[in-house]
Amino acid sequence: MRTLCASTLIGEFLVVGLAGLVALRLTDHSPGTVWLVFGTAMALCLLACGLLGRPGGVAFGWVVQAGLIASGFLVPTMFVLGAVFALLWWTSVHYGRKIDAGRAAAQP
Repeated sequence: MRTLCASTLIGEFLVVGLAGLVALRLTDHSPGTVWLVFGTAMALCLLACGLLGRPGGVAFGWVVQAGLIASGFLVPTMFVLGAVFALLWWTSVHYGRKIDAGRAAAQP
């Protein structure tokens, strides 16, 4: 599960960084505001990757997904991107757990 979830979070990190660059051009918000929101989101994606092996790591990933959707109030396109990544996150967690259970069952 950790591999799938970490892959989703790294992809999210990259997309959020690129969305921050787009937000600089398409919004009237100051660069400081844009990078406060998007830089924080990027840092939280990396932190969530590090917490995946610990209790509450997946729950923290859900908090990151909710925050990404909420960033749509700054850049409306982020509502769509946030929803897509939340769906990817759910898929990673769901199928990652199935893969882990299958591996555990296959071991003697």
